[in-house]
Amino acid sequence: MSRIQGGGRAGERRLVKRYRSLEPADQDTLLAFGEFLASRGTAHAQQASAPLEPTPMPRPQEESVVGAIKRLSRKFYMLDRSAMLNDTSALMGAHVLQGRPAGEVIDELEELFARHYAEYRAEQARKQV
Repeated sequence: MSRIQGGGRAGERRLVKRYRSLEPADQDTLLAFGEFLASRGTAHAQQASAPLEPTPMPRPQEESVVGAIKRLSRKFYMLDRSAMLNDTSALMGAHVLQGRPAGEVIDELEELFARHYAEYRAEQARKQV
């Protein structure tokens, strides 16, 4: 697979061409991953006064990996997604490319986001001292 390089119109055309060649489920995956990448640079400003709390959002009975990433990103809106990019990408790849069951991957995504939230809270506590 060749790497999409460059930006501008040529990069957009290559991306659209690849998108159109995908099956609908893979198109959804690509869009979710694009949204994840776009959101990593727009993390909410963190307040030094007190750590922000996750938005209550229970895990649905039936959920796709893409849906879980979207839900967890909304739930843990205060986290810097760029810090989780490699792990999230690896888990998505394990599901899409290696066929790991969605439930297992979602469990690991839940743990990943919870671990990063614990690190965020510890950092906030250090800032308050």
